Amino acid sequence: MKREYLNVLASTSQKADNKPVLSPLERLGWQPYFAQQISIDQLTTTPPVRVMEVQRSGLHVMGEAIDTHIAPNADITVGDWLLLADDPSSVPTPLQRKSLIKRRAPGHDRRIQLIAANLDTVFIVTSCNPDFNIARLERYVALAMEAEITPVIVITKADMCDDPETYRTQAAAVSELVEVILLDARGDEPKARLAPWCKPGQTVAFLGSSGVGKSTLTNALSGSTSIATQPIREDDARGRHTTTSRQLHLLDSGCVVLDTPGMRELQLTDAETGIANLFSDIEELASQCRFNDCQHEQEPGCAVLAAVESGELDPQRLERWRKLAAEEQFNTLSLAQRRSKDRAFGKMVREATQRKKR
Repeated sequence: MKREYLNVLASTSQKADNKPVLSPLERLGWQPYFAQQISIDQLTTTPPVRVMEVQRSGLHVMGEAIDTHIAPNADITVGDWLLLADDPSSVPTPLQRKSLIKRRAPGHDRRIQLIAANLDTVFIVTSCNPDFNIARLERYVALAMEAEITPVIVITKADMCDDPETYRTQAAAVSELVEVILLDARGDEPKARLAPWCKPGQTVAFLGSSGVGKSTLTNALSGSTSIATQPIREDDARGRHTTTSRQLHLLDSGCVVLDTPGMRELQLTDAETGIANLFSDIEELASQCRFNDCQHEQEPGCAVLAAVESGELDPQRLERWRKLAAEEQFNTLSLAQRRSKDRAFGKMVREATQRKKR
């Protein structure tokens, strides 16, 4: 049993040509971070599996000699590692996540939607066309930074644009901490340009709107055309939803890639640190204001406003920071707190109405 345990949890070995030899679990993205959370007994009685795809009907999971479907669970998302029990009626035990991407779900109920877990790198994909949007890129970068995932901005359709460098320059202004890659999503270029992040045992994801080339990039990395793609609409450069579920793909290189449906609405929640890291230039200026509670509106001695007046800070970037910070703070309020506020407001209105009637 000890030997079996070591075979699963041991570090990656090397071939004679120095190429890594991955165990079945390592091919799925297994890392020491997860291995240290389980014991020998757990490995035998509840083997680890990874959630490869989330569908309405259930979860597709894979492990060593395991490929099956289990019941859906709102608290589990694609990329999660679970300890699978022999008893089908038992709920799998999730391992502690290395990272988690989430957003406020579309709609009015303010619930949280889990996007993916245990990613190492997020490729934020956009295109050299009217779909390009700085504010949207900032949201994705803040999302990745909050989860402590490496963000990389990938700009596609460079071959279809007269001046692609303009898009690169704008994207580079999002954050000096984020690398920007400009490429043609077809052919061999993505595999070569994205290789530094797509190493054996790593899990990467393509995030962005529909039609920007996420599935095309996944196909390029895998060297196949197994994932369906569709052209964008010519009138407004909007993409069509080709990918309908979040799914992990295993590449021959040993990297695991997540392809996701397009997300046009990305409401941030619990992302205060990510926003602060993204707008670290503004945060640094704010620390130099005369008043600790400066709102950067019209207060004297405001270093942020002074930077705008001197041309050091783009006023549009400041406005995007204000909007994103206010949105995050609003969305982070718990549902219970929101309902409490609504009840208190309703009570106040009723009492005022009753006093008016008297």
